[in-house]
Amino acid sequence: MTKNLRTAACLLAAAIAVTASASPALADDRADRHPGVQRVLDQAVTDDKMPGIIAEVRDGRRSWVGTAGVANTETGRKRLRQDRFRAGSTTKTFVATVVLQLVAEDRLSLDDTVEQWLPGVVRGNGHDGSKITIRQLLNQTSGIFPYTLDPGLVPQQWTPAFLERRYDSFRAEQLVKTAMANPASFAPGKGWGYSNTNYTLAGMIIEKVTGRSYADEITRRVIRPLGLTGTSLPGEETKLPQPHGQHYMQFPLGDPDHKTYDLTDMNPSWAGAAGSIVSTVGDLQTFYRALLSGRLLPPAQQKEMFTGVSTEGVQWIDDTAYGLGVFSQKLSCGVTVWGNGGRIHGSWTYAMGSRDGRHMLVSNVNGDWGNPISIFTKELEAEMCPSR
Repeated sequence: MTKNLRTAACLLAAAIAVTASASPALADDRADRHPGVQRVLDQAVTDDKMPGIIAEVRDGRRSWVGTAGVANTETGRKRLRQDRFRAGSTTKTFVATVVLQLVAEDRLSLDDTVEQWLPGVVRGNGHDGSKITIRQLLNQTSGIFPYTLDPGLVPQQWTPAFLERRYDSFRAEQLVKTAMANPASFAPGKGWGYSNTNYTLAGMIIEKVTGRSYADEITRRVIRPLGLTGTSLPGEETKLPQPHGQHYMQFPLGDPDHKTYDLTDMNPSWAGAAGSIVSTVGDLQTFYRALLSGRLLPPAQQKEMFTGVSTEGVQWIDDTAYGLGVFSQKLSCGVTVWGNGGRIHGSWTYAMGSRDGRHMLVSNVNGDWGNPISIFTKELEAEMCPSR
């Protein structure tokens, strides 16, 4: 892989991190249209040329939804609160929640090694599953190579070659083998590095412990109890459930003309337990509010989840610390928000809020170019910073 290609791939891998119905008690916040957030949404379309963007704010029992642009550039249809979209690495929070519930049930420990549950799977090129704990998988300190940076996979995923590969199927074991063919990034616990391979392995461990797929466990333990009717794990399903907008992509590599493609239909199995979930702004509000407020985990596991490792010095999102499937972000005004975000072809999502979950902002853009993290951060600062 050339230096430029590797640098671009690193940015892409970092970005990938970068994922119940509203309570009847929620009231439409008509008295305050959140002009600061709406202004950022409008600028995302006019200045950043995003096709469309949606944000939902909940503060206590009050709820507000703002949109700009369109869900479909051909029909001009506006974005809707009930629209499904691919939510990328917000999947990781669901996976980590299930792992921590299993810990609370004494079915595994965060100090268990990967080798204990997946013998011989993490081995070679400096990888040693007997020295890597489940905690290190979840907080991204394992040093395991991210399969998304594999020199063979990068051109298949992030250049127009993807148009011919968009319906290809990937198995978790295949993705881990791809990672093992590359050198480990660092020794376990000796650094921080975002790696989708970590959560692919976490999904495999859930399956080994429970005898059911990680998707079934997330559905049984989280999606159904919270009534997340717009949320699903698609497996190899290539079409989004209705209603949905379109997902638009400009390939960052190999396309100097930056042509825009509609990639709404695709096989998301390459993202799997690391980033394949489909959801809505309302469902992600309900999930993260429940998680942040302590409704999904006992206190001991809640403390583990929200113990962060600094990402300083690593090419990722500025001013963040990564916990177990969640991260904190310190805004320019000093306020710290918690949650997760994610990217998958044609879609970026951010779900962040106060540590108690009462004040949340969830946003999604249906264009895959530019710097949506900057857009999301501006939204958060407009909403969470008192002087903005």
